Amino acid sequence: ISTEGITSFGNGTEVAVLNETGGRAVKIWDHLSAHQAYIMALYRHRSRAVQILDQMVADYAKSVSSGMGRIGNNSRILNCRNIKNLRIGPYTKIEGAINLEEGSINSCKEDPVYIGPGVIMEHFIVCSGSTVTESTLIDKCFVGQGCVLGKHYSAENSLFFANCGGYHGEACSIFAGPYTVTHHKSTLLIAGIFSFMNAGSGSNQSNHMYKLGPIHQGIMERGSKTTSDSYLLWPARIGPYTLVMGRHYKNMDTSSLPFSYLIESNDESILVPAINLRSVGTIRDAQKWPVRDKRKDPDKIDQVNFNLLSPYTIRKMIEGRNLLKRLKSVSGSVSASYSYNSMLIKGPSLERGINLYQMGINKFLGNSLIKRLEGIEFKSDEELQKRLEPDQEMGRGEWVDLAGLIAPQKAVDELLDNIESGKINKIEEVAEAFRFMHRSYYDWEWTWSCERLEEEIGKPVSKFTAEDVIRMVEVWKKSVVDLDKLLYEDARKEFTLSSMTGFGIDGGEDIKKLDFEQVRGDFESNSVVAAIQDHIRQKSALGDELIERMRRITRKATLPA
Repeated sequence: ISTEGITSFGNGTEVAVLNETGGRAVKIWDHLSAHQAYIMALYRHRSRAVQILDQMVADYAKSVSSGMGRIGNNSRILNCRNIKNLRIGPYTKIEGAINLEEGSINSCKEDPVYIGPGVIMEHFIVCSGSTVTESTLIDKCFVGQGCVLGKHYSAENSLFFANCGGYHGEACSIFAGPYTVTHHKSTLLIAGIFSFMNAGSGSNQSNHMYKLGPIHQGIMERGSKTTSDSYLLWPARIGPYTLVMGRHYKNMDTSSLPFSYLIESNDESILVPAINLRSVGTIRDAQKWPVRDKRKDPDKIDQVNFNLLSPYTIRKMIEGRNLLKRLKSVSGSVSASYSYNSMLIKGPSLERGINLYQMGINKFLGNSLIKRLEGIEFKSDEELQKRLEPDQEMGRGEWVDLAGLIAPQKAVDELLDNIESGKINKIEEVAEAFRFMHRSYYDWEWTWSCERLEEEIGKPVSKFTAEDVIRMVEVWKKSVVDLDKLLYEDARKEFTLSSMTGFGIDGGEDIKKLDFEQVRGDFESNSVVAAIQDHIRQKSALGDELIERMRRITRKATLPA
């Protein structure tokens, strides 16, 4: 164990994320959030703000530089070989590591860090609650809170944020936003940004065209996943909650068509828009992420918004619906298939996509409306209109996903303006700005939802009546129940006879069924199925209650003075 010369313990290390040649390099520091890294890597058009953020990190690195390493209280270091230029936080356990050089292990009592056997790490920062073990190789990486890297995982020039998991495979220049998970030895993630993502075995991408070097990048928006043996040619952009299946040799862009399947058939890329909205797997994913938050540190670095439907995804669904309608009107409603961005959309898929997007839009806007009017007894349409008016301007326009944090583009632009003007001049103030955005989500969400409701209904909220609200809630109820029924039927597919293939190995049909029920359980008692049925009941009751409150207004209006 030694410290040689002055070291910043990994702080200020430049990580060549997304672009292997360094065009989007991010300087790491002890409290780097996914949102700050997102801006530093991807907002190069705001070069002045990025330069100032870079300088803030450099100043921080200088402030923690020392010629003396540190080992925190209650730490345990056993059977290690070489530990050089390290700052080790309290309650860290390091066991059998081979080489740890130029780094910080930011462990704490509430959420200790474990570094296990065979690990080699150089130029790194590991945050609280994380585990790096089983001969994992790390070079120039940031490992956020609650991450697990193990089983011979290899990563270089990569950023891993809250609750990522890397096992067996390889990462090169990736921006792994919260909940990026890869389990398989044959999986390579390279030069891409991911979040809430599950990579199938054998998934890989190309960032090199053998011309000007490895200069290409890919964007897989939140919730996207790849199946076994999938391939994507960068540059590409995959929309939120999209399943990628097969090998795609053209530069795909599905960002305006979220919740889709991108499937390869005979070397052709087939897009099935919105189909993931009726997939029970999507709902299961949304339910599991909050439950799998491993972070116990009271100071959460990443502000994670788990909402499946948000102004960010609904904006894309509105874009998707309008895009599909345009394709239909341009090519004709009787076309067997439609061509879009080097992809093929079949006629029935397009029709179904329009309907599913509309259901999703109705569901979100209805949820927002019901939440806004919750628990208030209105005496007149005027009182109703006053309540529907947004409390603030912030929230209008586009919303963005800053690697887990969902916020209005205007709020992000204001933050960057304040950094450039010097109004925000400390790196801790940047982190506080992100926390404020996260806290304000629901306040700002209504402003956006109100704007969309006005567009969908065709009149301003200042002219909404109780009858308008009743109509909207009826539409919402139908959309919610119809979507839940589709999810219910999708779940039923997992309990069909074909799903029982391989059960009851040495018996007939009765034994097969018994064996299946012992292993997988009964359809009606399945937790996801039960949750769908409860959801239908709860939402129907919620809608009926608001409709009754609105009817009381209309009854009052018809009473004689």
